[in-house]
Amino acid sequence: MKKISLTGIKPTGDLHIGNYFGAIKPALELAKEYDARYFIADYHALNTMKDPKELNSTIRQVAAGWLASGLDPENVIFYRQSSVPEVFELATMLMAFTAKGLMNRAHAYKAASQINIDKGEDTDAGINMGLFSYPVLMAADIIIFDSDVVPVGKDQVQHIEMAQDIAQSINANYGKQILKIPQAAVQGNTAVVPGLDGRKMSKSYSNTIPLFAPENQLKKIIMRIVTNSQGVEEPKDPGESQIYLLYKLFADENEQAELAKLYRAGGMGWGTAKEELFRVTNRCLTPIREKYNDIMADIPALDKILEQGAEKARPIAAATVKRFRKACGID
Repeated sequence: MKKISLTGIKPTGDLHIGNYFGAIKPALELAKEYDARYFIADYHALNTMKDPKELNSTIRQVAAGWLASGLDPENVIFYRQSSVPEVFELATMLMAFTAKGLMNRAHAYKAASQINIDKGEDTDAGINMGLFSYPVLMAADIIIFDSDVVPVGKDQVQHIEMAQDIAQSINANYGKQILKIPQAAVQGNTAVVPGLDGRKMSKSYSNTIPLFAPENQLKKIIMRIVTNSQGVEEPKDPGESQIYLLYKLFADENEQAELAKLYRAGGMGWGTAKEELFRVTNRCLTPIREKYNDIMADIPALDKILEQGAEKARPIAAATVKRFRKACGID
């Protein structure tokens, strides 16, 4: 019997190729080894995204993006967090076993508090309970599906540790395993994708290459990549060029070797390197882009996929809640 993996997907706007290689592809690989579940964390997004049209649109864009990237809803469970109300019942129950001090130590809350302190404002100015209790809802997301592993970056391990602490305190209270203890699967070897300016690709740096940009827009963006002042005739080090590092993500080994040879030989300008990058990038992204556009052209069908995922998820979630309610004496 396969172990269970759970991946939460926060709807945070347009996906870019950094998301694709750094998060989406590694997460989808889990379906080969695990009984994989993926959810759109729309209630988590509500903490910061208050515009209903923006949130609604972003949820569907991100869902379509993962489907276009290869998520197969027939082989995994794919759902919206808000469509599984048992998650929120479990979160309420978990609250009774969660120390406030534990929440005080959460990275997101501490960071927001420190910003207020640095500004000379009240420690909790502008901080809502959604942000403060974020780790409890995340624990409910994880625990409710008896998750064995949760793939996370190093900066997110604390969330899994908090889920472990909460589940362990419940199991200790009742003297038996009511809730499964999840483990973090730290993703330390995922691709770090350089942005247009050479820094890590990130929306916060405004240096991204959108995953579903139309072909003409994609070319314009790639041609904006920042380069150094080396002339056409000068040999260039491919390992020091973000153009080449991006090229390696899309090109096959022979193509990589040929372009590296041109870099080292001299006689190739940055414009030519960018044209080559556009060629291989567009070749790989065109089928994904076309599938994404097809999905977004039929929103009812997209919503149906997510609804069907929730239908698969709810019996599993209900069983966990029922088990916990029975242990509590409120079944």
